Amino acid sequence: MSENKVSLPAIYGQKAGMTRIFDESGKHVPVTVVKLIPNVISQVKTKETDGYEAYQVAYYEKREKLVTAPLKGHLKKAGVEKAFARFAEIKAGEVNAENLGKELSLESFAANTMVDVTGTSKGKGFQGVIKRWNFAGGPGSHGHTFHRSTGSVGQCDKPGRIFKEKKMPGHMGVDTKTVQNLEVVEVNEEQGYMLIRGSVPGAKNGFVKIAKALKK
Repeated sequence: MSENKVSLPAIYGQKAGMTRIFDESGKHVPVTVVKLIPNVISQVKTKETDGYEAYQVAYYEKREKLVTAPLKGHLKKAGVEKAFARFAEIKAGEVNAENLGKELSLESFAANTMVDVTGTSKGKGFQGVIKRWNFAGGPGSHGHTFHRSTGSVGQCDKPGRIFKEKKMPGHMGVDTKTVQNLEVVEVNEEQGYMLIRGSVPGAKNGFVKIAKALKK
C-alpha cells in the first residue's frame, strides 16, 4: 500500500447501475457496478478535542465554484486541493493525525470480501397501505366496497384516537437502507469500478457506503 493512502473499514462510491457477468462454470451472476471515486481524509477527530475518535472523509468532487467558501477553507486546512462537496465520518479504533489529507485505499475490499452496503432507497412518493406495508386488501370482485383501503384503524370512546406509528398511507422511500453480507466480485482500480454481487439500495448515480461486513 502506498504511503499516501490509508486503509479504513469503509469507503464511499457511486452506484452506476446493474449488469451481469459469467463465472468460471458459465453461470450468470447479477452484479451492481459501483463507480470508485476519490475518498480523502479531511479531518481527524480525537478524544481530546471532540470526545471520540474518528476520521472525517470527503468525497464527491465538484467544480470549485460550486463549493461554498467555508468548505473550501475546511479542505484547505486539511491540505486537500480538490473541491469535495460531501462529508461523512468513519469510526476507527485508533486515529493518527498524520493521515490528514491522505486518500483511502481499497486494500480492505479485494475480491471475495463480504461487505455491507448502505444507501438511500428510491423515492416512491405517496403510496397506499398495500404498496407501502404489503397489506392484503379486500376482495376484488363485484359487490365489494373494500378493495385497497386501510380498513378499521381507530376506536370509539377510549382512547378515541389513532395510535402513533400506525401503518397508514404516506410517503414511501428515501430511507437509509443497508444490505448485509454482499460479496465483492471484482475490483478494477485502473478503470475505476467495483462489482458487488446482487443489488444495493438507491438509484443510479446515488452514493453508497461500502463497509466490511459486521456479521461475517
